[in-house]
Amino acid sequence: MYYEIVRNASKDIIIRLYLMSLKNKYNPTESELEILQLLWKNGPSTVRFINEKQNEIKEVGYTTTLKIMQIMSEKGMLEVNKESRQHIYTPVLDEGETKGKLLDGFLKKTFSGSAMKMVMQALGNHNPSKEELDEIKNLINDIERKSNK
Repeated sequence: MYYEIVRNASKDIIIRLYLMSLKNKYNPTESELEILQLLWKNGPSTVRFINEKQNEIKEVGYTTTLKIMQIMSEKGMLEVNKESRQHIYTPVLDEGETKGKLLDGFLKKTFSGSAMKMVMQALGNHNPSKEELDEIKNLINDIERKSNK
């Protein structure tokens, strides 16, 4: 009986931890997102390379970058190739899917799920160039054409 209770409790804990890891997988912190952006842009990289790229923008210690990337690996965001002396980190998360989930969450939390409110706010806070307005018009036209099919 006791064994059965422990076994069932262990299953519940494992399931909860797994679900939490899935949630955190698509909920990177600001620092994790910066690293993901660099990996998406540059491909598989060493900690040293990522740290050098970070330092082009702001000063970040090597050990800080290393620790964050190790945590990201534990969370399942990065894969590590340890075959060579320098470990090579590769993003596991798909860029488009991750950005889509982050945007969906931001849209729901900030604009009650209304894409129109978000776009209106963005356009109201920023003076778009003629080129940007043309791109927006083209996007709207493409969306309208697709919805009329």
